[in-house]
Amino acid sequence: MPELPEVEVVRRGLERWVGGRTVADTEVLHPRAVRRHPAGAADFADRLRGTLVSGVRRRGKYLWLPLGSDLALLAHLGMSGQLLVKTGRAPDEKHLRVRITFADPTGGELRFVDQRTFGGLSLHPLAADGLPDVIGHIARDPLDPEFDEDAFHAALRRRRTTVKRALLDQSLISGVGNIYADESLWRSGLHYERPTATLTRPTTAALVGHVRDVMNAALAVGGTSFDSLYVNVNGESGYFDRSLDVYGREAEPCRRCATPVRRSPWMNRSSYFCPRCQRPPG
Repeated sequence: MPELPEVEVVRRGLERWVGGRTVADTEVLHPRAVRRHPAGAADFADRLRGTLVSGVRRRGKYLWLPLGSDLALLAHLGMSGQLLVKTGRAPDEKHLRVRITFADPTGGELRFVDQRTFGGLSLHPLAADGLPDVIGHIARDPLDPEFDEDAFHAALRRRRTTVKRALLDQSLISGVGNIYADESLWRSGLHYERPTATLTRPTTAALVGHVRDVMNAALAVGGTSFDSLYVNVNGESGYFDRSLDVYGREAEPCRRCATPVRRSPWMNRSSYFCPRCQRPPG
């Protein structure tokens, strides 16, 4: 699933194009793309028709379009979901799942394309805090001005867990996935199995700072693309994969000390780390 920088790149692109526009029609080309909308494809299309898109919002990895004051179109990108803006003359993509057209003279379409159909679109009520009700449990992300570092540190100290698990816990801190967790831990000199109860306040502050730095660096180059499945709204790939310090660099020299980078199986994924710069606990 795309992480915060990739979703933020998409959000920025959509905001310039769909904000303030009215939906003219919606065509669901594959019912699985709206499976998270229990009332079905026809209801999904009917409820979208005539709504005004008031902006594009994000919390961590979740993206939604507020439709008035009490409804939101939530996008779950999954492993291969793409939100693309197209002119009406553009040919359909092979894996086009949902087409949304707009009523104003500018025309054009918002398309949801998803090769693996793990992602989808759904409509949800907006809660009082402005979040779709189904993501009310998602914590603020480290780029959010209201992210509370003191509360995050206190939560880490209370948890009987390890630092990488905590970074991927979206109820503690949102938007961080496997790639940016490994990159931030390398910059911090922390092993992924370091118990969170051992982190000091300065160590937590440094870690959060490195998470922010990594994410901002990725944002500056459009995110991380290892294949054609992640693209921005114009269909363009990001280039942060060329700047990764540790992720995906097994056996290559650490950029800090030249020790070969290691990869270890971790929770059905992989963790990449420098065995010298990030010594295991105990």
